[in-house]
Amino acid sequence: MAQQMKVHQVCSVAPPQQETSTPSSLSLTFFDIPWLRSPPVEHLFFYEYPNSTSSFFDFVLPTLKHSLSLTLQHFLPLAGNIIWPHDSSKPIINYVPGDAVSFTVAESNADFNHLSSNFCEGEQRHHLISRLNTSHERASVLAFQVTLFPNSGFAIGITTHHAVLDGKSSMLFIKAWAYACSNLKDQQHSSSVSLPENLTPFFDRSVIRDPSEMGEVYVQGLLNHGGEINNRSLKVMEMIGGGAAREDAVKGLFEFTPLHIQKLKQHARFKIENNKVHLSSFSVVCAYLLACAVKADQPKCNRVACVIGIDCRHRLEPPIKATYVGNCIVPHIVEAETGEVLGDDGFINALLRISDVLSSLEGGVVNVAENWISKFQSAMRYKLFSITGSPRFDVYGVDFGWGRPKKVDMPSADRAGSFSLSASRDHDGGIEIGLALNKTQMEAFAQFFAQGLKSLDLSNFTDMKK
Repeated sequence: MAQQMKVHQVCSVAPPQQETSTPSSLSLTFFDIPWLRSPPVEHLFFYEYPNSTSSFFDFVLPTLKHSLSLTLQHFLPLAGNIIWPHDSSKPIINYVPGDAVSFTVAESNADFNHLSSNFCEGEQRHHLISRLNTSHERASVLAFQVTLFPNSGFAIGITTHHAVLDGKSSMLFIKAWAYACSNLKDQQHSSSVSLPENLTPFFDRSVIRDPSEMGEVYVQGLLNHGGEINNRSLKVMEMIGGGAAREDAVKGLFEFTPLHIQKLKQHARFKIENNKVHLSSFSVVCAYLLACAVKADQPKCNRVACVIGIDCRHRLEPPIKATYVGNCIVPHIVEAETGEVLGDDGFINALLRISDVLSSLEGGVVNVAENWISKFQSAMRYKLFSITGSPRFDVYGVDFGWGRPKKVDMPSADRAGSFSLSASRDHDGGIEIGLALNKTQMEAFAQFFAQGLKSLDLSNFTDMKK
């Protein structure tokens, strides 16, 4: 049976028109501006729901929409738009009464279990995501789509503008919405919801200091993009390189169990004499992924590069709250000779390069930020990989009141040709990886991934180094 999807409704959800202390307008910081015309970020949550279609439309859907409205009251700017007034030197996020977010309701006859499995044709998931409304003059911040798979489950697709929300901010909002929804299941007529401290957003932009005026540098780059003068367009730029979102792309989800990660760390301790190497779950996973990806891709160029985003909230002076809403990430470029990553010690060589880059954070976040553009432009000459997401986000803890997700995906990573990282659903301390490749490359990657982990027999040196 051909896959069909029926759109029942495209509506808007607005925050309640009540007095609130939440700011209605925010400036963009130097962390935000580089992402102004980047493609949006997409999250997709699959939930099992074997109940009747009528119960979904009569109970689940109204609760999702009502709780979203009440959550937006705490995140008021997210219901607004990005604009660039002619009397403003920088773009701003602005909410005015009456603004609302797009909310699409659809129904699909596709196989829910296949779509929420570890391997699926990438294009089959992309229709479960709504697009942001963007023009040269304004860009929306959020868009939502809820798709029902009758008698099986439903999917919640969430699209966010990268110039307003980084991954941590997005997950803060999603978790706040899930908290509100699960607490409103028996109180559908409630006119407000209180959030716990760990889900209460922090919007004060004055905590982001820019002594080198990097924001002005990035703004000038946007204004002069493409040789135009005073180019204030908010339209998304075309994706460089095209990503992997082709018709033949397969989306695969792989897992590092806690034992895999332990073995990788032990292997690194045995092979590397320098005790100062940055040895964390994140660094060994990224290094192993880069080695497998390079072997599967077999790039022709003599150097490869990988972009890794690092959260800087706790690295600023002084540190800022974990609930800060906005971008606070620094993209780092890891470069290596292709040959050294293709070799038998590809994982170790990649780990050494990643460790060097992570150590550069000790020189200060702002110092690193000053070289973002030039380093990225240099890396574009090589085969470029990227890693997004974080296992710290606990995406499988997002429960709207009907249980934990069966599967969480990040479709936007497919288009960017990125690896997406998240915490494992079934293993505490494990890490789940998502990536999209064509069938041949996926088979090669899967083989390298499995064989490499299987070969880590540490029986000969498990106790040699602690």
